Amino acid sequence: MNNPSENNTKRAADLPRLVSQIRDWARQLGFADVGITNASTGPHAQRLQAWLSAGYHGQMAYMADHGDKRYTPDSLVPGTTRVISVRMEYFPAPDNPKQVLTDRETAYITRYALGRDYHKLMRKRLATLAKKIDAAVEGCDYRAFVDSAPVLERGLAQRAGLGWIGKNNMLIHPRAGSFFFLGEIYTNAPLPLDEPFETEHCGSCSACLEVCPTDAFVGAHLLDARRCISYLTIELKGSIPEELRPKMGNRVFGCDDCQLVCPWNKFSKPTAEPDFQPRHGLDNSQLAELFLWSEEQFLKRTEGSAIRRTGYENWLRNLAVGLGNAPSTIPVIEALKQRADHPSALVREHVAWALERHGL
Repeated sequence: MNNPSENNTKRAADLPRLVSQIRDWARQLGFADVGITNASTGPHAQRLQAWLSAGYHGQMAYMADHGDKRYTPDSLVPGTTRVISVRMEYFPAPDNPKQVLTDRETAYITRYALGRDYHKLMRKRLATLAKKIDAAVEGCDYRAFVDSAPVLERGLAQRAGLGWIGKNNMLIHPRAGSFFFLGEIYTNAPLPLDEPFETEHCGSCSACLEVCPTDAFVGAHLLDARRCISYLTIELKGSIPEELRPKMGNRVFGCDDCQLVCPWNKFSKPTAEPDFQPRHGLDNSQLAELFLWSEEQFLKRTEGSAIRRTGYENWLRNLAVGLGNAPSTIPVIEALKQRADHPSALVREHVAWALERHGL
C-alpha cells in the first residue's frame, strides 16, 4: 500500500521539474516566457481602485464592474492559489511604424491589430498548456484567460517576474521591450513561485510621457484614458472631443507612440507567429481608401481582427478625423465629400469637422 506522506513528498520533489517542463511546453506553443505567482495582485489592487476613483477610465465601466474579482484571483475563480502568466510577442517584421506616422495620408493602426485577433489563438494554446499540466498534476483545476475576463494582467505578470511596469503603464521586459500579449492560467496546483520583478529600469527617462500626442499622462504610471488615442478610437462611443481631434493625426485605431519611443523596445523581437503578420495591407493603407469601404467590405476585411471591436460607424468616425488632419489633396477631399450625407449623424459630424479643417 502506498504511503500518502511519501507520495506527497515525491510530488513536492517533482514540482521544480514540472515547472521546467511547463516552460518547455510554453515555448513549443509559441510563448516567449512564463512566470508563476501566487493569487495576489499586491499594491496593483490599490492603484487600480485609486485610478477608478479618479474617473480616469471614462466609459470603460467594465473596469469597475465585477467587484474585487479583477484584483483578487480567488474571487474570480474560487480556490485559485497560483497564476501562470505567459507572454507572446506580436510586433510584425519587417515594419516601419514611424514612417507610417509621418505620412499623413496613410492610416496608422496599432501594430497589435494588424494581424488576426490574438484572443482565440492564445486562449487555445493556453488551454493546450493547461491540459499538459493537468496530465502531469492530477486533481488540480485550471482556467485560462486572455484579456477576456476581469484579470489584472500586467500586475500579475510583474509579480510573476515577467518584467516591470513602466511609466507608460506597459509591462517592459529587459530583453524584449513591451510589444507582447499577456495571458494567464489560474490554478490550485502548488507550483513553486518565481521572484517578482521588483526593480523599475526606467530611471530618469520620461520619453513616453512627453511623446503622447494628446497629453494623456497625468504623471508617471498615471494615464487619463479619456485623453488616450487608444481609448478615443476603440473604447469611446459617440463624438470625439474636438480639442483632441487635431492631436490624433493619422492614428485611426489605437496608438503606439509611448511604446515606439521607449528605449527598451530596441530589444523587441519580431513575432514568429504567422497569424500576427499584417493582413489586407492594413500596415500601409491610405486613409481615403479605407474611408470608402462599404460596411460589407469592412466586415469582410476585418474578419478575425481586433479592429472589428470598434464597429463600422466608429471606424468611419476615426477615419474622418484622420482625413481632417491630412493634407488637402484631391483623394482626401473627394473621400470626405462622398460621406458628407452619410446616414449616421456621428459620421456626418466628423466629416463636417474634417471638411472645415480643409476650408470647405
